[in-house]
Amino acid sequence: MTHEVINQPPPYVGHDISADPTLLSSLDREGAGWAAGELRQLGVLGGSERAQEWGRLANEYPPVLRTHDRYGNRIDEVEFHPAWHELMAVAVENGLHAAPWTSARPGAHVARAAKFFVWSQVEAGHGCPISMTYASVAALRHSPELCASWEPLLASRTYDSGLRPMSEKRGVLAGMAMTEKQGGSDVRAGTTVAEPLDDGTYALTGHKWFNSAPMCDAFLVLAQAPGGLSCFLLPRVLPDGSLNTMRLMRLKDKLGNRSNASAEVEYSRAIAHLVGEEGRGVRTIIEMVNMTRLDCVIGSAAGMRLGVTRAVHHTRHRHAFGRALVDQPLMRNVLADLILESEAATLLMTRLAGATDRAVAGSAPEGLFRRTALAAAKYWICKRAPGHAAEALECLGGNGYVEESGMPRLFRESPLNGIWEGSGNVAALDLMRVLTRQPESVEAFFAEVSLADDPRVTTAVADTQKTLTTATESDARHLAQQMALLLQASLLIRHAPAPLADAFCASRLTGNHPGAYGTLQNADVTAIIDHIPHHG
Repeated sequence: MTHEVINQPPPYVGHDISADPTLLSSLDREGAGWAAGELRQLGVLGGSERAQEWGRLANEYPPVLRTHDRYGNRIDEVEFHPAWHELMAVAVENGLHAAPWTSARPGAHVARAAKFFVWSQVEAGHGCPISMTYASVAALRHSPELCASWEPLLASRTYDSGLRPMSEKRGVLAGMAMTEKQGGSDVRAGTTVAEPLDDGTYALTGHKWFNSAPMCDAFLVLAQAPGGLSCFLLPRVLPDGSLNTMRLMRLKDKLGNRSNASAEVEYSRAIAHLVGEEGRGVRTIIEMVNMTRLDCVIGSAAGMRLGVTRAVHHTRHRHAFGRALVDQPLMRNVLADLILESEAATLLMTRLAGATDRAVAGSAPEGLFRRTALAAAKYWICKRAPGHAAEALECLGGNGYVEESGMPRLFRESPLNGIWEGSGNVAALDLMRVLTRQPESVEAFFAEVSLADDPRVTTAVADTQKTLTTATESDARHLAQQMALLLQASLLIRHAPAPLADAFCASRLTGNHPGAYGTLQNADVTAIIDHIPHHG
């Protein structure tokens, strides 16, 4: 033996991911306190060595495309490691997919958001089909008859993988396909054609450049019908058991999100059902997009929480220069700053989940607030995630750059939510559209932030409203940032310990937040760091 391994932190396993004071208090405040027990069970499983290993294996052994069987028959299947199916089964059984839509219990969407937040910290890639399945119901409800046959299976808590007709399955998953080679975010430039058939269905011919989770049972697809760009539901398997002509051309070789298959697909007169009206495809599918945008915010907030808890865990157990890293003044400043970002993201995420729950139940004011707040949050929270992941990784030093730490996977994953469902510019421009077309939504936003009776918020509201009067397209990012920070500050003042709210307002609201973390001035870093529970 040449050396003894010392001064290394214990494995970050055996903890309850849901032991998050901010998450739990928000769960109760937003009307889903009844789900705390379920959330804790999921959190304990998520922190177990077994679940953490599922996450590692699903990324270590990414999906493989099988276009043909041994006899040359076209099968268009994607093979996943068993760990993927374990992750998916837990997600479905716990209702992280479309289950809230069939629940009459207030707070069902909040409970689902909290679970998605917790389970995403185990492995993020499998959250894609789970999120799309959740969001698909919002679009399908534009066609009540079609939704009546699909919604019960989309909401089923049975994970039933494999390509079979819907009538033979106990549960199904749904995806979406909008992006084409020439269009990207400009979905109206799509060239996929939908030809009406005599039986009321349509035959789709064309291609899609990105089709994530191609093993889902059905997809919401945009295509050009005689009446214009329209939304369709395209099943993978037809009622007679034959495969629909949706051809998987290749899987994308991606930066991150390795566990999740993303394919290029071609349709050759694939059979599909119209959802909503012809020519109103964007208006129909945007219902789904706005739900998945919420999950982009949740996923980024989950990544921040994972990064900061791993950083705090490491620094509490690692010693340098005679004391624990967590006791070094400069490291404490970095950790406190990372915690502030994570706490603010969690509060905003849960507030949006609460607004979603109440809007679905029929609350017009909550729907108006959500419209503006979600656009700002999608831009800002997702934009902050990569820098946050990089700083959290650096807290582990060279160990953080090694795959075994889990931090490189987090870092590679971190830019994705900023791209999904509209990149930063798209999100910021969406906010500008709200400002010009739905002034009542903006009023609802300012009514919300003004609930914090605080002079710092009053001043920031006045500054933001002044910006609104002269803002142009080129100002959209600045405005989205300003509005998201204002909302986060308001939420922290109302619902977080004073040291966190004060430090956030001082560093983000009343001045220009610097680019680097760890530059807090006169902040109670001890109170902020102690907000993260100890483990191990």
